[in-house]
Amino acid sequence: MEHSEKRAGTGVPVARALALSGLLDYQEGAVVSRTVIDRKTGTVTLFAFDEGQGLSEHTAPFDAMVYLLDGEAEVVIDGQPLRLQSGEMVIMPANRPHALRAVKRFKMLLIMIRYAV
Repeated sequence: MEHSEKRAGTGVPVARALALSGLLDYQEGAVVSRTVIDRKTGTVTLFAFDEGQGLSEHTAPFDAMVYLLDGEAEVVIDGQPLRLQSGEMVIMPANRPHALRAVKRFKMLLIMIRYAV
């Protein structure tokens, strides 16, 4: 039996097996995102970065985990560059400056859990 119920505000089907990387496509010269879960307690968001695209340095008040679904990215945390490839992840600590750039186009899953501060 197939469920047609979708997560409110995301259009993502629930109680159904899905391939994450198939939920959004690359766009030339752009960063594309799609929210999978958006709750007071946290968010799960998919991103697709075209080669050379990125997010400039910023901070977030909560820890975040980035998991690369495919491609290759440079993640800079506190000025320290890390190279991530498909299947790898990194935790970006709260309140630390970080930035991301596509060495090769890549898709990532960003998971941020919000907690009381």
